[in-house]
Amino acid sequence: MNIKIEVQYFNGCPNSEAVLKMVKEFVEKSELKIEFKEILVETQEDAEKYKFRGSPTILINGKDVEGVEESKTPSLACRANANGLPNKNDIKNIITELMKKN
Repeated sequence: MNIKIEVQYFNGCPNSEAVLKMVKEFVEKSELKIEFKEILVETQEDAEKYKFRGSPTILINGKDVEGVEESKTPSLACRANANGLPNKNDIKNIITELMKKN
């Protein structure tokens, strides 16, 4: 199974740096083959292009880790995570569940 993790963010949101660091560490230490992409959303046009859900957003194989749908009115906004920031174990569990489904 191909695993793609994408972090979409913009500079200025307080959680962006922590999430990027956590996801990068997870990818580096993982035994799985993971394609990682970091996307800096800098303009309203970028937000519209990516249907930005807010900063930071973690997508695994195109699916938001919290199940948030693509925004119909994307903007440069910080994201409030309903369950707090996901950690490395959360990311691992989400990937494990995806692998079971495929």
